[in-house]
Amino acid sequence: METDLTQVRNIGIMAHIDAGKTTVTERILYFSGKTHKIGEVHDGTAVMDFMQEEQERGITITSAATKCPWKGYDINLIDTPGHVDFTAEVERSLRVLDGAVAVFDASEGVQAQSETVWRQGQKYHLPCLCFINKMDKIGADFAMSVQSIRDKLLAHPVPVQIPIGAESDFSGFVDLLTMKAVFFKQEETAASFWEEEIPANLCDEAEQYRHAMIEAAADYDEKLMAAYLNDEPLTPEQIVSGLRKGTLEGKLQPVLVGSALRNMGVRRLLDAVTLYLPSPLERPAAVGFEKGDETKPIQIVCDSEEPFVGLAFKITADKHGDLYFVRIYRGALKTGSRVLNVNRDRKENITRIFQMHANSRNILDVAHAGDIVSVVGLKETLTGDTLCDTRHRVMLESISFPETVISMSIEPRSAADRMKLSEALLMLRKEDPTFVFKFDDETGQTIISGMGELHLEVLEHKLVRDLGVNVRVGKPRVAYKEAISKMAKAEGKFVRQTGGRGQYGQVAISIEPLLEEDGHYSRKNEFENATVGGVIPKEYIGSVKNGVFEGLSSGSLSGYPVVGAKVTLIDGSFHAVDSSEIAFEQAGVLAVREAMQNAGPILLEPVMRVQAVVPEANYGTVQGGLIAKRGEITDTHLHGNMRVIDAKVPLAEMFGYSGQIRSATGGRGSFSMEPLSYEKVPEQISEKILMGY
Repeated sequence: METDLTQVRNIGIMAHIDAGKTTVTERILYFSGKTHKIGEVHDGTAVMDFMQEEQERGITITSAATKCPWKGYDINLIDTPGHVDFTAEVERSLRVLDGAVAVFDASEGVQAQSETVWRQGQKYHLPCLCFINKMDKIGADFAMSVQSIRDKLLAHPVPVQIPIGAESDFSGFVDLLTMKAVFFKQEETAASFWEEEIPANLCDEAEQYRHAMIEAAADYDEKLMAAYLNDEPLTPEQIVSGLRKGTLEGKLQPVLVGSALRNMGVRRLLDAVTLYLPSPLERPAAVGFEKGDETKPIQIVCDSEEPFVGLAFKITADKHGDLYFVRIYRGALKTGSRVLNVNRDRKENITRIFQMHANSRNILDVAHAGDIVSVVGLKETLTGDTLCDTRHRVMLESISFPETVISMSIEPRSAADRMKLSEALLMLRKEDPTFVFKFDDETGQTIISGMGELHLEVLEHKLVRDLGVNVRVGKPRVAYKEAISKMAKAEGKFVRQTGGRGQYGQVAISIEPLLEEDGHYSRKNEFENATVGGVIPKEYIGSVKNGVFEGLSSGSLSGYPVVGAKVTLIDGSFHAVDSSEIAFEQAGVLAVREAMQNAGPILLEPVMRVQAVVPEANYGTVQGGLIAKRGEITDTHLHGNMRVIDAKVPLAEMFGYSGQIRSATGGRGSFSMEPLSYEKVPEQISEKILMGY
């Protein structure tokens, strides 16, 4: 039976690592009746952290999906990782969701990765709720946390609850809609609660917060504004209506409080999900286009009666057949049906459809628009591919992922492992779009690349433990890139004469640096055809472009990929008989390699955004250590008795830093980092790096 879409919520839980995302999710599952025992991250029993690696480390590595009921609503829920090394899991989850719950640690407020996941959510215009978690933790500060959301995320947080007490005195919250105090029994689970009048010492503060809440809501509801200006009594439903409109427009974010570990506030959070976040019908229509023609957008309206359109956003290798997670944007998907993968131009079979609950599954006969399901039977589909009705071709925008910043070499330990390695690497690549591997002809080693040391470590464990491939690994190393510092021109000529028909292609190009608005080198390369008069036939221009990009895949200094280059095809010549696509492709390669030599090639390195939290007494030592690592301190501020340091530091200097900061702070310091930009390596250091190649 098809679900009423107005009663469906597709949401994600997102936050900085250790803010309590998975704990919040486990409580949601318990209180909604989806599970009958509360799983704990610290015990390794969390339902959503089902991988052995996740249970051992106590962190979320892969996004897990489930569906749970709440007061007549169906909530499709995805718990995303908080660690920056697994940012691809967040990216592809947020791409297919309709709303999000951002979880913040009440003692920390907005942290480094909070900003990253928030930006990812904003990229997809996701309406968002804020949940200030861990109000019972030492240092919990509600006002500070809300202000940090306002200042650091440039958001418009609107508290709909305020806490009663903090730290060990946290006992409940004031509901600003009903102006009632909600207290929780101080038993181990704090699962029962009751309402009573607001404590006298909180009445004035609650009135101020309620006044601000109504003002914010009234901006988005004319009837509420009129009633507010005329001092008419307002019902909770009127206020919710205004808050909901503002939330759906992305103009404000309702803020709730609680302590998920003690089961405080989670049920009201579920209520808020149904009240403020959108159903699939309330999201703007997805935009598709005909393959190869992005000038004619096609509106993909969420309607089960229309032809099927879905996006494959995640792939999980499974011994019974790979699982493909699909968000259905339009139409219905039936078991045994045949669909078209528009990206690969291949027809695929849907042999089974499942409703997922972490790593367990329920079989479905049919899934409808608005659903998030997993399917079995696809063979050639990759992450970000569009699946659609075979008679109605439409392509959705794919999912973009950040570039890898770190590499290491791996070698199989035996001939048997060598046979298994390539197949295992292909499987990992299919699962994880931020994992890259290539074979180094000079050393005979396989080089794998990822988003960080932890990412590579987890991938290595997957190879050995899950896929049974015994490998020897090298030390992690930085994924440098090359760029150019000035314009240059060059010619490439490919001529072969073999007695019969020969090969002939000749091109002339210019190459110049391509910079972003902030002055950093672009992560992309561009190609432009500026030839006139048909000096090169149109059918060969694509081949020249392919050759140019092949030439840019390895630079002239050390073979690293070239970024931030604009190549313009300015002239060329052809032979009526001997010219071919291969000849012009090779001419493009030769021209780029020649031009790179004269364009002032330079080495670029990944620079990381680092946030360190250390005791004030150790501030000088840690700051000095970061500066010694070629770091630039961008901001520092006191947070309680801890100092928060924001800095930019080259990734090459950050290997092993977790041990160094623990040593410098007596184990009390911590840090997080994320990729920020690629910047020029200082000449003396560049020379040392290049001498190693």
